[in-house]
Amino acid sequence: MSILSALGLQSGRKIRYAVVGLGDIAQEAFLPGVAHTGNSELTAFVTGDEEKAQLVGEKYGVEACYGYDQFDEMLASGTVDALYLATPNWRHAEFIVPALKAGIHVLAEKPLEISTAKCQEILDAQKGSTAKLMVAYRLHFEPATLSMIERIRAGDLGELISFNSTFAQMVDPANHRAANGIEGGPIFDLGPYPVNAARYVFGDEPTEVVSAIGTRHPQAGFTGDFDDTVAVTLRFPGDRLAQFSLSYYANAIDTYTVAGTKGSIVMSPAFMYGMSLEQAITIGDSKSSKSFKSTDQFGGELKYFSDCILNDQDPEPDGEEGYADVRVLEGIVKALKSGTSEKLAPFTRTKRIDTAQVQTLGAEKTPELVNASNPGKGKDKAPAN
Repeated sequence: MSILSALGLQSGRKIRYAVVGLGDIAQEAFLPGVAHTGNSELTAFVTGDEEKAQLVGEKYGVEACYGYDQFDEMLASGTVDALYLATPNWRHAEFIVPALKAGIHVLAEKPLEISTAKCQEILDAQKGSTAKLMVAYRLHFEPATLSMIERIRAGDLGELISFNSTFAQMVDPANHRAANGIEGGPIFDLGPYPVNAARYVFGDEPTEVVSAIGTRHPQAGFTGDFDDTVAVTLRFPGDRLAQFSLSYYANAIDTYTVAGTKGSIVMSPAFMYGMSLEQAITIGDSKSSKSFKSTDQFGGELKYFSDCILNDQDPEPDGEEGYADVRVLEGIVKALKSGTSEKLAPFTRTKRIDTAQVQTLGAEKTPELVNASNPGKGKDKAPAN
């Protein structure tokens, strides 16, 4: 148990959360994990669906339900300390900014927003607030991911050369992600995962989007104005390259390979929840593999954030971390539209992952969803945004 957790348990206090947006990710993954954190509880829901609010409220004992147009009323109610935000990507600043100004802590799903301008608006609000802001990078607390980072930092792979990833899920054309243009497409939905992973693998920030190429498959059934499959190359300092492909039409896969002068690590699965993440390790000619027990990634990040609030500690995946990824995603969109490379403005991250922040809460069962559905055509878990 971490020192932060011990202090939080000694206080006996629980952070009271409002959940804003009761779509698939909130119902499927976040809500089931709240109770076993020990330091968090649900006190309010904000949604545009009254029936959903009532039925989900009955399941979790939450009576206070608000419409989106009653958000300010909820902030002023005195019944919540923090909120978990799971609205569509382009509706994040809309709720984060007033919450921070009201002194309400925010755990926001990724990406933080869909532009650096909107992210800066959020960061400015956070600077003027006593409230804390954390972006829900659940893998920053996941055992397999942190184990991989430790091996890299220990020099096991030697000098890092490349990062290569594929992240795909066959998305149902009826899902809202397929009907909201590029902001709802794979760049902003799936893209934060390999972008963030490349950044914590290299411990650095990319300097250029070398290329971004997209394609549209008519047979996929999408009518929205976006590329269903995108391939990207990023340049990092030190002659390191990150390449990844994202797809809403390929069969489900989430994997990446980190290659160095002494060895490599393949993470597969790498990004999803509700399953064991696995490593295939090659050091010289020696090969080994390791499977990590599935954890409640959502409950773990929530437990960590509540500990930070209870003990007045700044969370690691803060607003700056969210800005860092959107900076790259924005560059990818520009490169995709221009058909040329895009230099990224200089940026320095002031904080990196502390591998001691690992969380190991046991996995929870997936409940039946109310007026919501997983976006995938198959049974694989969807990404958390």
